[in-house]
Amino acid sequence: MKKSEIIFGILRIPVDFIAVFLAFLLSYQIRSRTDLIPGIQFPIDIGHFMPWNEYYVFSIIASFGLIIVMAVGRSYSLKITTSQNREFFQVFLSSVIWLGFVMAYFFLARITFFSRLVLGMSFIVSLFFLTLGRLIIRGIHLIILKNGIGKRKILLVGINEIANRLFRQLKQDPRYEIIGAIDTENTKKNPPFPFLGNVSQLKYLVKKHFIDEIIQTKQDLTETQSKDILEFCREHQLQYSFIPDILEVQLTNVELSQVARLPLISMKPTPLDGWGKVLKRGFDLIGGVTLTLLCGPIMIATAAAIKLDSPGTILFTYLDDGKKVKRVGEKGNLFHCCKFRTMKMKTHNLRYTALAEKNKRKGTPMVKIENDPRITRVGTFLRKFSIDELPQLFNVIKGDMSLVGPRPHLPEEVSQYKKHHKFVLTLKPGMTGMAQVHGRSDLDFEEEVKLDTYYIEHWSLWLDLKIIIRTIFVVLSGKAE
Repeated sequence: MKKSEIIFGILRIPVDFIAVFLAFLLSYQIRSRTDLIPGIQFPIDIGHFMPWNEYYVFSIIASFGLIIVMAVGRSYSLKITTSQNREFFQVFLSSVIWLGFVMAYFFLARITFFSRLVLGMSFIVSLFFLTLGRLIIRGIHLIILKNGIGKRKILLVGINEIANRLFRQLKQDPRYEIIGAIDTENTKKNPPFPFLGNVSQLKYLVKKHFIDEIIQTKQDLTETQSKDILEFCREHQLQYSFIPDILEVQLTNVELSQVARLPLISMKPTPLDGWGKVLKRGFDLIGGVTLTLLCGPIMIATAAAIKLDSPGTILFTYLDDGKKVKRVGEKGNLFHCCKFRTMKMKTHNLRYTALAEKNKRKGTPMVKIENDPRITRVGTFLRKFSIDELPQLFNVIKGDMSLVGPRPHLPEEVSQYKKHHKFVLTLKPGMTGMAQVHGRSDLDFEEEVKLDTYYIEHWSLWLDLKIIIRTIFVVLSGKAE
């Protein structure tokens, strides 16, 4: 999902809140004046009016109430696929339901609202402001899209009538840009979009045109070809969708939607998309800041112990050749991973030379040296209780890492990954994860990938909480389950 979709999707919440809140305040001020409509007097008794400070609090609560109703009614989907008319109908329907709840509350609580006219006026003005707010958001989003920002670049697989129909519909939608299509053989047809070549050129074309999404419209691909395309999308974190004629498969994270009145099945790699991504980031920020404050004294003491124990830097910052240490993050992006130094200086590369024979994980991209002589005295203690990883909290706050996720690996390790291993790069790496609480570094690499894959495909905040709780017990015991 594009960042612009997430930003404009989230933006609707504060805009809706402000719209309703201002509607209530404006309605109060209008009703408190006798000349509500020129030439017509509405007798009022200011003494029976709700005090301004109480009405202010009531307006805030009522505004939050509408946000909740609209959220339950799925009016805040981050993937904006609904038409403008449908969106406004959802706003109207949610507002009517919300008004019903407000009236039901006063009826059941046996409280007389000070002015039914104010309530009715608030509803009408709210609808106007809500509609105006949504129009402004859509207008700004449209301007950005027309300037080429946030468009989803699509590559079609298959040249047929379905692809032609899809192109005709999507070329009218500023959110999408169909780059072209590929097929299993050179076509003699004359499609309305560019023919880019054979399916075998998929990798080259995706890289050349910065493709975001692949939509398969061709039904007669071989099983091997279809599997290769799907694996390629998983490997490179691309959204894969297909327009089926027969639904014969049921997979996790399948999203069914409609494009050009055709059924579109999107096989998302993870539920951590849209609001899931927003929730996880919020969880990481709150948890990261809280844990940093709580663990601050431990990190200060650890820094002092490392400095006293052996010469060198406090953090593992530089490789033997003086280059900065980098780890591989989400979608293969490199970042500097903060970690306390637990080894003697300039001994990192010994794992590939003098100590290579002691590697307990031969045949995998990973390296684990048995009875590693490079580890310092303090380092042994830090590794046993995972204290060396506490500085990664700063990576979590910055946004390079998450509290929970796959293990962050070195570039030389990732370079040895097989295709199915690269699926773990779908998410940000984590300080802890499924693999860390089920064996840590003693786990077989393929099992580690399977656990991380399960986490990616079944993510939930509840799963994150369970992993964090289990991590606490694992760290305190000094060993994995």
